[in-house]
Amino acid sequence: MSVVARRVWSVADLVIGSDGLARCAWGASTPDYAVYHDTEWGRPLRGDDELYERMTLEAFQSGLSWLTILRKREAFRAAFAGFSIAAVAEFGPADEARLLADAGIVRNRAKIEAAIANARAALELPDGLAALLWSFAPAGRRPRPESFADLAATTPESTAMAKELKRRGFRFVGPTTAHALMQATGMVDDHLSGCFVKLPRTATPRARSGASG
Repeated sequence: MSVVARRVWSVADLVIGSDGLARCAWGASTPDYAVYHDTEWGRPLRGDDELYERMTLEAFQSGLSWLTILRKREAFRAAFAGFSIAAVAEFGPADEARLLADAGIVRNRAKIEAAIANARAALELPDGLAALLWSFAPAGRRPRPESFADLAATTPESTAMAKELKRRGFRFVGPTTAHALMQATGMVDDHLSGCFVKLPRTATPRARSGASG
């Protein structure tokens, strides 16, 4: 059913839809967001290629609406070889030209170059991308936020992640983008406390090996 056709009641930053379920308000604002909120956002993701996809899309989102990126997601997947790290790392000048001419994606030269550079940097990680990213996940599970006012744009963990990624040659992943990545992939659970989405507990992160070496 279209969001326009729903009758909803706002409670703080939650919205109760016609299905009777309480959602984070942004997750009820459009059908695209509803599906993403209900089935993806905040669920733990641990595959290297899958995390590379999310990192790349979060970087492309910088300065734009996330809805724009969601609606272009399949075009991005086709353009970036399904976000295979190994495949994108092999992209050369002809691929860059192809991507810049692809109206289905966001045609930003700096972000395209960063996506390719990040794939190459990911290949250099001794334990893989997932191991590095998840090493910054906070230990244990903190209480869910009560409202959007409780959410910060960055955290000490996202700042540390961004710093380490930059040190290892990654681009376009600053503290804010890193935090959005952590929220989207379940490293932190930022669904509001009354949201119906229930997430599995994540394992305590292991110590970072060589993170400062």
